[in-house]
Amino acid sequence: MNFFAKRLTFSAVLSILLLIPAFSYAQEQQKEPTPEEMAAKEADRLAELLNLDPGQVFYVDSTLQHDYAAWKEEVMKLQKSRVENYDMYNATRDKWMQQIDDTYRRIFTDEQWAAYLKSGAAKSQKAREKRKAKVEKSNGMSHDAAAGKKKPAGK
Repeated sequence: MNFFAKRLTFSAVLSILLLIPAFSYAQEQQKEPTPEEMAAKEADRLAELLNLDPGQVFYVDSTLQHDYAAWKEEVMKLQKSRVENYDMYNATRDKWMQQIDDTYRRIFTDEQWAAYLKSGAAKSQKAREKRKAKVEKSNGMSHDAAAGKKKPAGK
């Protein structure tokens, strides 16, 4: 092997050795947060945004830890069952987000609830309602079709 071939081989090996730690670091940085980490981050965000008292922060964090873990478990069951219908995943997310909002409504003051809605929650609720109506409409149409009924246009 001549000098240039050895140098090229050495450079290639050195480059690979230098990239391995960078690749490992990048994978570690992309690690999915746990439900507990997500709950703590969201509880902190809401505490600051809504000026929650410590009891409210505890309740929000506890609720989110439970609901995020249950949501993740339900998604994992769908994945394990190899469900490919994206609407099923949306319905699961919407169910848990609605449950979280229902809990928030009980623990927030009227002023905090209004601020929460203004922070983007109202838009999310409207999107959930729209998806739910779409699913209900398509389910109603499929039930009618299965029964051999036709819906009049515009109804």
